[in-house]
Amino acid sequence: MTKLAPTRRLSLAIGLAAGISLASVAPATAQDEGESDPPAEEESEKTSKKQSKRAAKGEKRLERMLEGRVAGKPVNCIRSLPTAPMTTVDSTAYVFGRGHTIYVQRTRNPRQIDNRDTLVLRRFGGGQQLCRQDVATTIDPFTQIFTGAVMFEDFVPYSRVDQEEGQASK
Repeated sequence: MTKLAPTRRLSLAIGLAAGISLASVAPATAQDEGESDPPAEEESEKTSKKQSKRAAKGEKRLERMLEGRVAGKPVNCIRSLPTAPMTTVDSTAYVFGRGHTIYVQRTRNPRQIDNRDTLVLRRFGGGQQLCRQDVATTIDPFTQIFTGAVMFEDFVPYSRVDQEEGQASK
């Protein structure tokens, strides 16, 4: 058996004692931390309420944008110029265009729509049309990190209603 210097024995004894005390404290600490954390159900309920609130605000905003307009027949593609405006309505829709007719794109999962993200479009047909088959993703504008995939549905046109005739103006 090898003899250890007295200082070496002392450091081994201190190390062993420290290890034992940490091992006995760690489970108690973990248990205390677990009690202070809210259960996963509470967390998902808070998230769900927050998303519902955002969706309700988005629906109200979209409703204001559509005041005085009537929905038309949904279309597969819309004319989209690089300078044409697009508005992101949180947890609700993307709105394309301005003037007499605007197009609303609700997507397959509108709750993922977030005005803090940037919509990136890759068009299949090229040209000046945006179609439901085009690939759309979202990225964080600052970090350029991918934040989601967007699946378009048909675009719904909303045209202004002529007040005198009660008809959609062209």
